[in-house]
Amino acid sequence: MFEERKWRIGIVGCGQVGNYLVKQIQQEGEKCNMEIAFVWNRTMQKMKESVEPHLQLHNLDQFEERAADLIVEVAHPNITKRYGERFLSAANLLIGSPTALADEDTERRLRERAKMSGYTLYIPSGALWGGEDIMKMADRGALTGLKITMTKHPKSFKLEGKLSEKDLSTMQDRTVLYEGPIRQLCPMAPNNVNTMAAASLAAHTLGFDKVIGVLVADPSLPDWHLVDIEVTGRKNETTGEVFTVKTSRRNPASAGAVTGAATFESFWSSILVCKGHGGRLFVC
Repeated sequence: MFEERKWRIGIVGCGQVGNYLVKQIQQEGEKCNMEIAFVWNRTMQKMKESVEPHLQLHNLDQFEERAADLIVEVAHPNITKRYGERFLSAANLLIGSPTALADEDTERRLRERAKMSGYTLYIPSGALWGGEDIMKMADRGALTGLKITMTKHPKSFKLEGKLSEKDLSTMQDRTVLYEGPIRQLCPMAPNNVNTMAAASLAAHTLGFDKVIGVLVADPSLPDWHLVDIEVTGRKNETTGEVFTVKTSRRNPASAGAVTGAATFESFWSSILVCKGHGGRLFVC
């Protein structure tokens, strides 16, 4: 009897999400017909207890030797910027840090590489609710506006650039840190706004420059990450009424956590979908 070959997964980054994925594959890999090809982390010590020695990749430049079918980046946007094209030349790639694609050159290069190689550039929906519907509206030319508001406790933010100048440690009131196009926000909060980046890619007719992001710090929310999405469609030519959808997602999160609890499960669900969708970008 023919036995289907197991789908080999390479995991780049062994932080909270990376560790979660390692455990999931260890526990459910047999049932899902997948196995770990390698795990890499900038600090090798972090893998000592959770990853078997023969699965640890010490030099990321040698990833091709492990023959992964899917590479999952859950480290930092800079990894995708540096290795994304090489990854896509050898395997399908799921980017856990889609804020990397706010850089126009990076997005262009990865889209072109996917098209040339035939491998898929996957974008996980993460905490984005209704991503498929947003993408369908964009495909039909029916999407005219998209605004995403993310609210977290100040301790949950890892900010860079101008936003890092704000003193969140003494903040007592709900404060809007940023409101404007997603493209400018991504470099200043690369670890916090991956949901917004995924939305910008799903809403491809608007993109990073026309999707609006609002980042809010709220000290009264130690246990939650809130994601509010406002979608605007076309106006009815007869009545003048405008199609709108508003969703509110309350994601449980421990104090100071960058990633909410439900997002881990969403990420795993995305990986189960990544079995090859041709040389294109695919939101899953």
